[in-house]
Amino acid sequence: MASDAAVSKEGLLIPLIDFSLFLSGKPSERNETAKAILHGFQTAGFIYLKNHSVPLDDLKHAFSTSARFFDQSLDDKLALGWTTPEANRGYSAPGREKVSQLEEIDDIEKVRAAAPDLKESYEIGREGVEGFPNQWPKEGTVTGFRTDMMGFFDQCKELHVEVMRAIAVGMGLDEEFFDRFVDVGDNTLRLLHYPEIKSEIFKINPGAVRAGEHSDYGSITLLFQDNRGGLQVKSPNGQFVDATPIEGTVVVNAGDLLARWSNDTIKSTIHRVVEPPRKTAESYPPRYSIAYFCNPNFDSHIEALPGTYSAEQEKKYSGINSGDYLVQRLTATY
Repeated sequence: MASDAAVSKEGLLIPLIDFSLFLSGKPSERNETAKAILHGFQTAGFIYLKNHSVPLDDLKHAFSTSARFFDQSLDDKLALGWTTPEANRGYSAPGREKVSQLEEIDDIEKVRAAAPDLKESYEIGREGVEGFPNQWPKEGTVTGFRTDMMGFFDQCKELHVEVMRAIAVGMGLDEEFFDRFVDVGDNTLRLLHYPEIKSEIFKINPGAVRAGEHSDYGSITLLFQDNRGGLQVKSPNGQFVDATPIEGTVVVNAGDLLARWSNDTIKSTIHRVVEPPRKTAESYPPRYSIAYFCNPNFDSHIEALPGTYSAEQEKKYSGINSGDYLVQRLTATY
């Protein structure tokens, strides 16, 4: 059997899928697993993958390295500050980013002022992009940081390729259909730290969240959680449901661009990070997560995939350049 249920509540069923059956299974197992992955994206917009290609030891090392980065002084982190949507690299202090479904910048500013997201983050893009270098800590401040993070970036890039291959197989396309769209690796590795917070903050300001409700922008997101909890996914009936951490798994969700690419046959589902389910004394301990935002190559032209329409008039969206679309969405976020 390719899948079980990671989450089943309020009409939301997020499958837990053994990805090793796709990576190294028999043809029948690969096909069944690919169909389970596609079905999860079509119905929930989210899946959990176990037995994926990122070793648990490497994942634990990435989390410990991330914690060492955020342990730096605020001045050291601000020296690596996030600059522009085009670059999308560097550090964002708590309150800098406000994820939401709003599109008007003035509306977002009002929400940001009332209830800023209670998190800090650091973005890493692929190396060698002219004019948009990654912003690395000074040598010796976080030992091995650049090498370790780019190694992890590459592991996530390979996993992205494999998940897209599974989607292709599930859709009845050639397995390597998406390869030419994702081979460059125009993706973003985001380290996230939700600092320790007094529980009274959520009582004083009921609108306070660690990350506001939003959908992601690109093709898929690979999310690695610690065990603190707080991620919630919006169910079909409008209720938010806990996406409880399962050790060793990666949570994968479809983004807005993949939904558009699939002519809305795949869902990009709203989610958020809120007050965790458990607290210690009067405060919540820090939470760490690592997100790898996957995108089609920035020079890719995206239009409805084969098999998602039978006549031209059934295409819901006109074609769009991947890079232009993502810059447009990021411009409204920061």
